Amino acid sequence: MKNRLSQILLVVGGLLLLLLFVLPLWRISLIAPQYPHGVHMFIYINKIGGAEPGTLQNVNILNHYIGMKPIEPDSIPELKFLPFVVIGLCVMSLLTALINKKYMYVFWVVLFGITLLLGLYDFYLWEYDYGHDLDPKAPMKFDESFQPPLIGTKTIINFIAKSYPHIGGWMVIISFILSTIAAGLQFKKVKK
Repeated sequence: MKNRLSQILLVVGGLLLLLLFVLPLWRISLIAPQYPHGVHMFIYINKIGGAEPGTLQNVNILNHYIGMKPIEPDSIPELKFLPFVVIGLCVMSLLTALINKKYMYVFWVVLFGITLLLGLYDFYLWEYDYGHDLDPKAPMKFDESFQPPLIGTKTIINFIAKSYPHIGGWMVIISFILSTIAAGLQFKKVKK
C-alpha cells in the first residue's frame, strides 16, 4: 500500500507542476501613496504581466525615474527555457513513479530541490541586477538600491515592496512536499 501511495503522491506532485503554464509563479507588489491599492506584477514561467492591463508599463515608468532598466520579457532568457524545465521535471516525476525504485525517488527529490534552489538564486540575481544597475542619468537619484526582497516585505524610499510566491509557486512547494513524502515512504518500505 505504501508503495502505491508513493507512486500516487509523485504523480500528483508532478502533475501539479503543469499548473505553472496557467498560474503565476511569483508576485511582486509595489505600494506607495500614489498607488494605495498597489501595482501587482505577476511572474509566470513564460511571461510577466500584472493584475491589470498596463501593469508592466506602469512598473517600467516608475523604473525609468529611478534609473532601472525596463523589464522586457522578450529579453529574459529564463522565460524561454523555464517551460522546458517544468515539462522535464513533470516527465521525470512520472518516470520515477513508473520505475518505482528507491534510488529514483531520492534522485528525483535531490534534482527537484537543486532546481528550486537554482531558480531562487537566479531570481535573486535578476532582482539584484535590476535593483543595483541604475542609470546615473536618471531623473531621480538615491543612495540606496531598489532591489525588492527575494521573499518578504521591504520599504524602499516611499514604496513598500512585497515579493512572495503566488498560486503557481505554492503548487511547486506542495509538489516538492508530496515528492519528499513519497521518497520517505519508499525508505519506510525498505526498512521493513
